[in-house]
Amino acid sequence: MTAPSADSSPLSARVLSDQDSAVLAAVDAGFDRALEDLKSLVRIPSVAWDAYDPAQVQASAEAVAALAEGTGVFERVSIERAPIGDTEVLGQPAVLAVRAARGGKPSILLYAHHDVQPWGDEALWRTKPFEPTEIDGRLYGRGASDDKAGVITHIAAIRALAETVDPELGIALFIEGEEEHGSRSFSRFLEQHADVLSADLIVVADSDNWSTEVPSLTVALRGNAAFNVTLTTLEHASHSGMFGGAVPDAMMTFAKLAASFWAEDGSVAVDGLTEADLDVPEQTEEHIRTEAGVLEGVDLIGSGPVLSRLWAKPAITITGVDAPSVPDASNTILPTVRFRVSARIAPGQTAADAFAALERHIAEHTPFGATVAYDGVDLGDPFLVDTSGWGATATKQAMADAWSAEPVETGIGGSIPFIADLVRQFPAAQILVTGVEDPGTMAHSPNESQHLGVLKKAIAAEALLLSRASDHQE
Repeated sequence: MTAPSADSSPLSARVLSDQDSAVLAAVDAGFDRALEDLKSLVRIPSVAWDAYDPAQVQASAEAVAALAEGTGVFERVSIERAPIGDTEVLGQPAVLAVRAARGGKPSILLYAHHDVQPWGDEALWRTKPFEPTEIDGRLYGRGASDDKAGVITHIAAIRALAETVDPELGIALFIEGEEEHGSRSFSRFLEQHADVLSADLIVVADSDNWSTEVPSLTVALRGNAAFNVTLTTLEHASHSGMFGGAVPDAMMTFAKLAASFWAEDGSVAVDGLTEADLDVPEQTEEHIRTEAGVLEGVDLIGSGPVLSRLWAKPAITITGVDAPSVPDASNTILPTVRFRVSARIAPGQTAADAFAALERHIAEHTPFGATVAYDGVDLGDPFLVDTSGWGATATKQAMADAWSAEPVETGIGGSIPFIADLVRQFPAAQILVTGVEDPGTMAHSPNESQHLGVLKKAIAAEALLLSRASDHQE
C-alpha cells in the first residue's frame, strides 16, 4: 500500500484513446439520468431485516431489474431468491442479469446490493431519510451511497459501454438483497447460479475512497468473529445487602472478564489473535479523531501507525449487554448476564482460528468459576487482494484516468464476510473491491450521503475498465 498523490504518477499520465474519450463522454452525457435513477432507488425503504416490510425489498429488486433490462445489454434479467443455509426459508430477492462472452473475451461479475440499513431516529437526520435531497454537491438519504450508488455505478457504466462499443465482454450483474442482513442466502445463491456467475474478474462495488479527490482500491479487509456469551453464577437473584461481598454476581464476573480483553492502552490482549504485516499510508490521529467524532480530551487506543491499528490489527468491541436497565435496577445480585462480542480479525488469520483463541481466553479469564455458554456465533474470514493480475492493473489505470489521481491501495477495518464465499466458489477469479463512498459518507449513520463528484468518477472508472477489458484475451 502506498500513500496518495494527485496528478503526479505514471498512471495518471496516460494519453486517452478515441474509444476512451467516447466512453467518458457517454458517462458525462448520462450522468443526470443516472442521478435520477439513484434518487428513485433511494425513495424505496428496502431494509431486509426481519422486522421490516419485505414488500419494499421486492419493490427495490423490481426497480433494479428494470434498470438492468433498460440497458439493452443482457440476454436474461431475473429476480431470484435462494435458501438460507440448509433450510427451506428463502432469502431476500436479488437481481441477476447475464450475457455470455464472445470471441474468447473475459467475463466480469459486477456486484452491489440494493438493501439498506434501518434509518433509526428520524430526528437525527437533517433531511428525510427516504427523500433524496441534494445539498452542497452531496445526495442525502438512506442508501444514497451504501450501496444504491454502487448499483447505479454498474448500471451507468454498462450504459456508457453499450452506447460506445461492443467489447464482446461477458457480464454478469449480481445485485444482492440482504447484504445488510448478513448475506444469509449468499453462499447458496452462488451455488445455484455458479454457471452464469463464474467470471475471470469480480468487481465488488461496496467500499470507499481515500478522499473525494483520490480513489482507492481496497486490498485488505479484516474478518470478524461475533458471538454471544452468557455468564451465570447463581441459580436465582439474591438480595445485594444480604449477600453482597461474599457471593459473586454475574455483572462483576462480566466486568472482570471484559476488562481482560484489552491492555492498558486499549490494544487487544488475547493470545492467539495475530497482526498482519502491511505497509500503510500515513494518516494523522487528528484525522481519525475528527472522522470518528472522538471527544476532546479522549485518547485514541492502541499503538503504532493509526491505519495499521484499523487495517492490520485485531480489535474487540462489546456491542451489547442483556442486563437490567437503570430505571429497572433493584438491590439484587444478578445471577446471569449475556453480552455480545464483536472481534475484527487481521488479514492472514482465519475467523475459526481467531474464535478458538477467544474461547481459550474466556475459559482462562472467567473469574469465580462462573459457567459460560455461547450462542449466535457468526464468523467471516479476512481477505487480502492479489494485485498482481491484469484486473487490478487495469482497474487502477482506469481509476487514474477517470480521477486524474493515482489510486491508493487501502485496507478496511470492517468486514465483508461474503467475499470469502466468492473465494471458495470461484477460486480462480480475480476479486477487486471498489466503491463510491468517501470519508464524509457516514454510511449506516443518520445523514448518510453520496458525493456526486465521486459517483461520476466511479462510473467513469468502471466504464473505462469494461471497455478495455476485451484487450485481455482469454
